[in-house]
Amino acid sequence: MSSLLESCKLMDQSSSALSTVAIASAALSCEAARANLSAFDLTDSGDGSVSKEDIGVSSDIKVLLNGSKLAVSSNKGDDKVNTDSFSKIPVVYGNVREAVKSLHSVIRVVSNSGEKLGGKVLHLCFELRNLGEGSLERVRSNLGSVGVECLKGIFEKECLSEESLRNGVKLAVEAGLEKDYVKLVKDVELVLGIVWKIVSWEAVTAFFVLEGVEFLNEKSGGKGGEFDGGNVKAEKKKKKKVLLGKGTSVIVEMIKDRLMSKGEGLEKIVEKFLSFLDPKSADFDGLLKKVKEILESNESRRIPKTPKGTRDFAKEQMTIRKKAFSIITKVFERHCATALDTPAFELKETLTGKYGEDSKLIYDLADQGGELCSLRYDLTVPFSRYVAMNGLTSFKRYHIDKVWRRDNPSKGRYREFYQCDFDIAGQYEKMGPDFEVVRILSEVLNALNIGDYEIKLNHRKLLDGVLEICGVPPAKFRTICSSIDKLDKQSFEQVKKEMVEEKGLSVETADKIGTFVKIRGPPLELLSKIMGGTEGSELLKHNASKEALGDLSILFDALYKSRCIDKVVFDLSLARGLDYYTGVIFEGAFKGGVQVGSIGAGGRYDNLIGNFGTKQVPAVGMSLGIERVLTIMEEKAQNQAVRATETQVLVAVLGDKLAVAAELVSELWDVDIKAEYKVHKKVMKHIEYAIDSKIPWMVIVGERELNEGIVKLKNIETTNEEVIPRSNLVGELQQRLKLNP
Repeated sequence: MSSLLESCKLMDQSSSALSTVAIASAALSCEAARANLSAFDLTDSGDGSVSKEDIGVSSDIKVLLNGSKLAVSSNKGDDKVNTDSFSKIPVVYGNVREAVKSLHSVIRVVSNSGEKLGGKVLHLCFELRNLGEGSLERVRSNLGSVGVECLKGIFEKECLSEESLRNGVKLAVEAGLEKDYVKLVKDVELVLGIVWKIVSWEAVTAFFVLEGVEFLNEKSGGKGGEFDGGNVKAEKKKKKKVLLGKGTSVIVEMIKDRLMSKGEGLEKIVEKFLSFLDPKSADFDGLLKKVKEILESNESRRIPKTPKGTRDFAKEQMTIRKKAFSIITKVFERHCATALDTPAFELKETLTGKYGEDSKLIYDLADQGGELCSLRYDLTVPFSRYVAMNGLTSFKRYHIDKVWRRDNPSKGRYREFYQCDFDIAGQYEKMGPDFEVVRILSEVLNALNIGDYEIKLNHRKLLDGVLEICGVPPAKFRTICSSIDKLDKQSFEQVKKEMVEEKGLSVETADKIGTFVKIRGPPLELLSKIMGGTEGSELLKHNASKEALGDLSILFDALYKSRCIDKVVFDLSLARGLDYYTGVIFEGAFKGGVQVGSIGAGGRYDNLIGNFGTKQVPAVGMSLGIERVLTIMEEKAQNQAVRATETQVLVAVLGDKLAVAAELVSELWDVDIKAEYKVHKKVMKHIEYAIDSKIPWMVIVGERELNEGIVKLKNIETTNEEVIPRSNLVGELQQRLKLNP
């Protein structure tokens, strides 16, 4: 075991060094291939959907290439290369870093078994193969661009190929299956050695693409690149010197210094180069230290970051968000609700005990020597507190604002996010408000045009009846509801295990619950079936569930007449984990390709407002999961042009006279035309800006136009230009914008 552990430690050190050197080699290849760096524009979205290691790799590549004129971010379809071998670097190299860290953490615990060590080593082996294959693809690409003959022949002698990697992995897998962990480690060491050679060759070939001709000319004393008996011939075409990245230029100079002795043939130069990148060589530590210094000097690591589970929104995202909020507000106001705003934090006692098992997710604020406060968890409890505090007996309101939950961030799940709530409090006709809020959720989802969805609907009293019939003690109703609420994410067997092992139900009780919660279907048909079937006979004997079935009958008839029942599914597994629900509960789910979970939910809560005052005021409401809806909308908008501003006119002043721009643009602002201005000598700069910003009209004013009292009006889409009197500008633009807004 001790020899196995020592071998793993050496592998840990070597693979850790490789993960650093491989970044440097990949950065050189990016410049050699003039790669598009847009794949490295990764940021932490706050929801855990992008690996930190992937972001770290992207950041390191950009540090090395900072200032490069060869590899730049480009989204305009120019000649920058963007192949899989480059775009996959963040994920592939990030996975290697994760595998190395995982192996390192296991090695630190001496008591770990050979099986555990073997599992981590084999995982590393798979990730190394992926890194090697991507690097090998870039080696071949570099060889196709290199201006030095004979280099390809030297490389081919190494016999490095995908097959050699696959064979090495195959041997390692076989050793793992046989539980021969000593052999497994040796086989993975061979794979690691092959990958080291490939990564070293990537650096060699990229270097010769970038510096080969000039470098060999220097070594041959300016004799056209022919030396050492004609062993190598460099192309005589003189290449224009192009600025490398700040990091890669340091690495290139180190390599040149190491190889600078004269009178050597190409094979000897390559041999010295590969030796420089060999972890066993005396010079390797200096190279590794220098690369680490460059990466650790990364100023972006010191730039402030957003907390986990939060994010900033760029102009394109804000455009989509503003549109969504406008649509939602329009629907809410169509139903005659008034807007309400409440504080971002409440007294802790206001929120405590309202959310069941989710109460642990409430953000508590530090005691400032006075009141104990917490950030609001939702908008429903503050609404209930407001109604009770002001002695209201009826209130229809909407509220769009941020809430905070101390949750584990994941895709579509944040710690800070918006909710869009609509609630109706007060005494109304039976099931009237319930019908309206379900209808509102359907209207909002239709208006946002996100695609296909369904609204799952159930009744809390019906669910309580099911639990009582199945033999669940009343004291466990809420906690079992929390388990049932997980059925949209887990199988019944997983939920059953939780109910039995963690919450103390018998297997028989859990199985009986399973027969009920698997019932779902079209509302009217399923309700009719339940009322006349075996399950219904049991439920009709229970007063609360009988009342619930009567409520649902009224609700389903109203939804049918309202022509929105086709989106509703009667689902007895729907539980909604919040403690305050007392009647109808519902939840919207997106049925398209983007997996985002619940996109809206709500229900009746007749006792919540009474908790804050002397009067019980019944209420029902819905809340839209706007962040998840926006994820769907952003996904749909990826292939569409999104205007970040509503600018209608660009005032383009040729020259440097701000006063001219100020006069013209102010006239447009005064009549409510959305306009902006630019002052620049080159007309093409103005036109490019208008095209990029999708601004439909330009007003062009130069020295000649000023002298003659005219302006040029340009339609960006048609490229047509016409000259109009300066005095007619506002009227002409108003007319054109009215015809073609």
